[in-house]
Amino acid sequence: MLVWAIGTGTVNDSFTIANTMPNILFELLFGGVLTSVVVPLLVRAQDDADRGAAYTQRMLTVGLVVLLGGTVVAVLAAPAFTSLYIPEGSRASAELTTAFARLVLPEIFFYGVFALLSAVLNASNLFRQAAWAPVANNVVVIATLAVFMAMPGQISLDPVRMGEPKLLVLGIGVTAGIAVQAGVLVPAVVRSGFRFRWRWGLDARMKEFGGLALWVLAYVVVSNIAITVTTRVLATGDPGGVAIYSNAWLLFQLPYGVIGVSLLTAIMPRLSRNAADGDTRKVVADLSYGSRIATVLLVPIAAVLTVIGVPLGIALFHGGANSAEDAARLGQALAVSAFGLLPYALVMLQLRVFYAMKDARTPTLIMVVMTVVKVPLLYLCPQLLEGRQVVLGVMLINSLTFVIGAIVGQVWLWVSLGHLRSRRALGVILWSVAASALGVLVAVLAGLLLPDSGGRIMAAVEVAVQSATGLGVAFGVLYLLRIEELTPATKRLSRLLGRAKRA
Repeated sequence: MLVWAIGTGTVNDSFTIANTMPNILFELLFGGVLTSVVVPLLVRAQDDADRGAAYTQRMLTVGLVVLLGGTVVAVLAAPAFTSLYIPEGSRASAELTTAFARLVLPEIFFYGVFALLSAVLNASNLFRQAAWAPVANNVVVIATLAVFMAMPGQISLDPVRMGEPKLLVLGIGVTAGIAVQAGVLVPAVVRSGFRFRWRWGLDARMKEFGGLALWVLAYVVVSNIAITVTTRVLATGDPGGVAIYSNAWLLFQLPYGVIGVSLLTAIMPRLSRNAADGDTRKVVADLSYGSRIATVLLVPIAAVLTVIGVPLGIALFHGGANSAEDAARLGQALAVSAFGLLPYALVMLQLRVFYAMKDARTPTLIMVVMTVVKVPLLYLCPQLLEGRQVVLGVMLINSLTFVIGAIVGQVWLWVSLGHLRSRRALGVILWSVAASALGVLVAVLAGLLLPDSGGRIMAAVEVAVQSATGLGVAFGVLYLLRIEELTPATKRLSRLLGRAKRA
């Protein structure tokens, strides 16, 4: 809807850069620590006589204070952050980016509240509420964009007016969505039996938290060096590069968000408990199981995304203020990067294993390796590619970096844990690739039978037909081969079909 409303030009680039700032700054303040370190520590604290209530209250108190202070500083420093991400001579608007940043940087605090409350729920093996909370955010943002599109006029660029109604509606509405996302978790936390009260002072175990947090902070800093360079490189290309990259990256993450995040969220408490008990065999079993399930589910999806990238971009993003050409370019960016989907999921899983073992140093070192490879390649993009192709090069390099990260992480885990059941995982990978290749062949042949009109409707038909044939063949072959790791998905699908029939 955002692309329909403002296209993929300078306004969207400016908004996207501004709306990226709260995510990055939240990660620097607390995000990486919360998602990687807090859940394992809260699980361990449940062995206390009070089931970890006091420890959790202290952690929440510290977290809320840090988040509030950091948010205030960030809003005041909005122009400085803009200059960091937009180089001089860029085609993005620094003035408009700063105006949006002042409105969306308060998201930092609400992101933090959401992450803190999610950690409390996840540590108690309660996952549903946090999984559904972003839906409330999306509803608010959709309503905001509907109001935005109904309002007359356009956001002005020369000059930029901070009090312009459409600018205020977009900026404040997006921030309100994150606030609602955090707020809907409060009733769930109360129902879980936890009661928050301000508890000052540091638990002795906070020192352990601090040591781990410093390494996680270093990880976030290194990763955000790559993000900053990515944004600056994209800003030097043709207008729309930042917006196209952002939306292609969101589409890239969608399968991982549905499958990978659900897998990690469910495995993390068990993995943390096994690591706390020093049971290396079970930790390896969790790692191997997670890797194999991710493989059989994500490899076919990545393969089909390579085929349907362009029609998917046209079907979703052509319309309103956005041209068919820019929509196709967005789809191309997704297609050239789809091969990195499984490596991305494996990197995320590997990092969680290290954190569960209270090793926050190794993930940071892995990220250093990835960044050292990525940054020089990013700077080559504007030198080797013309302006409209820079975003394609950036997306390709992004996925290549995850391939390197997955390889390095696997080797490091082998050194740390010993035997990783790699032969079984390799077998699953080979069968998945073979089945996916067959699915791609069938999807391409199906696409050749369809007329090429270049319109949104025909593009949507093409996506539906090629997805159904490609995924149907790939997963069908895996099912016929009786790949054990596909069983959880087939059982879940059977239950859903059973409920649909009863309804």
